[in-house]
Amino acid sequence: MTDASASSGRRARRGGGGREARRAARSQRAEAASFLERTLTPVNVLSEDSLLQIEENAETILNEVGIAFQEFPSALDLWEEAGARVDRETEMVFFPRGLCREIVQQNAPAEYIQHARNPDRNVRIGGNSTVFAPNYGSPFVTDLDNGRRYGTIEDFNNIVKLAYQLPHLHHSGGTVCEPVDVAVNKRHLDMVYAHLKYSDKPLMGSVTAPERAEDSIELCRMAFGGDLGDRTVMTSLINASSPLRWDATMLGAATVYAKANQASIISPFILMGAMSPVTVAGLAAQALAEALAGMAYTQLVRPGSPVIFGTFATSMSMATGAPTFGTAEGGLAIYVMAELARRVGVPFRSGGQFSASKTPDAQAAYESAASIIPTVMAGVNFVLHAAGWIEGGLALSYEKLIMDADQLGMMEVYAKGVDMSENGQAMEAFRTNEHGQHFLGNAHTYANFETAFYRSSVADNNSFEQWDEEGSKTAAQRANEQWKDMLSSYEAPELDDAVDAEMLAFIQAKKDSMPDAIG
Repeated sequence: MTDASASSGRRARRGGGGREARRAARSQRAEAASFLERTLTPVNVLSEDSLLQIEENAETILNEVGIAFQEFPSALDLWEEAGARVDRETEMVFFPRGLCREIVQQNAPAEYIQHARNPDRNVRIGGNSTVFAPNYGSPFVTDLDNGRRYGTIEDFNNIVKLAYQLPHLHHSGGTVCEPVDVAVNKRHLDMVYAHLKYSDKPLMGSVTAPERAEDSIELCRMAFGGDLGDRTVMTSLINASSPLRWDATMLGAATVYAKANQASIISPFILMGAMSPVTVAGLAAQALAEALAGMAYTQLVRPGSPVIFGTFATSMSMATGAPTFGTAEGGLAIYVMAELARRVGVPFRSGGQFSASKTPDAQAAYESAASIIPTVMAGVNFVLHAAGWIEGGLALSYEKLIMDADQLGMMEVYAKGVDMSENGQAMEAFRTNEHGQHFLGNAHTYANFETAFYRSSVADNNSFEQWDEEGSKTAAQRANEQWKDMLSSYEAPELDDAVDAEMLAFIQAKKDSMPDAIG
């Protein structure tokens, strides 16, 4: 290519970095599938003997060490009826070898459909599918304009609106940030309403108390036409109090959801060295034991209720005790736990785009990449914290939400593997192209140029001169412009006025029935 033609090409691309181009790129990708179907075979890192050893170690933990089911007597009753040994004084449950695995494998579905308010956005969870959901649980939010601050209900609504518009986030999520300007005992009503009002993607319900789980179900009942039947419309996060403990709050919410045929992510939450031994194999045995006990409990409550084997696992600084992210050990834990979940035969949750960085910088990028690549390569089915996580989860970054979601589009291309169709093999291009001539003018190139490669809405691939002329903006600055454009052009999905009024009346009545509380 001559200097003149290269210059001409740069001029032709000059409009590619502006606002209209970004909107066009979003529009082009708006038809993305409602969930990712992988074709790549999941990566396995352990031998059969090693997997069997970890499973045996988990059974030893269940049988000899036991799992605490605390302050929830009905759980102890169910376990006694199922054949476990229960110590009522210590609230410990000791399980015959193989009992929990047998209960899960005989009852829990290998995959299920989570229904969205818009049926076109239903997601399949399990098998070869992957569902990306945004950040969860952060008390702070941050952006380039206003810095780090406590999250508000306005921030919560904004994040739901952004996730709704980002095509590679398949799920609206749950507590995308904590709206601390609303009382703790009432904010779940506003959060679930926001997901149902400002998005029609699948959502998560409240788990901070059993009655809040019931409120979540009731709001969904209204939004989904008055009767859920046996439809699963929520997939919600139930965390273990690791090590080796399930508490009454999580058990109460899991019980409510299981009875209503709503899905629970039964998820040990482990920092290696603090909530588990420091080794990956030790973590894996403990997490498997905790998850099996939790999943089996949901099947005692209601056989066949959907459940996800979850694991949140990362390392920590042995010098300071701070969590560390994007580490080799964290990646290996994702691979190992995904293998163990496939052997149980249920969907698996793990991974995301994790970083301890305080700003969307190089550290945030490489730690997030080191987290999301094992997530995709391990074949994780449900990915919470797929976009927006920063500062070890203490904050959600508006800019990182956009940058991470852009990378999820790249991961979708990656996970679909190599196109081996007739078009993918491109033999006609070889037959019709002259020797020594580039393929830019080939009919095959013309037929595929719009979809041949993933096009980032954040990255700048222009010349230095053009980048400098357009303001020398960083990726974070470009993401800042993008989320503002998205909020200014946001259009809510359809929601029947009568349904909206019914939900608002329910919320107001619930709020009026109790004083504000902080717990």
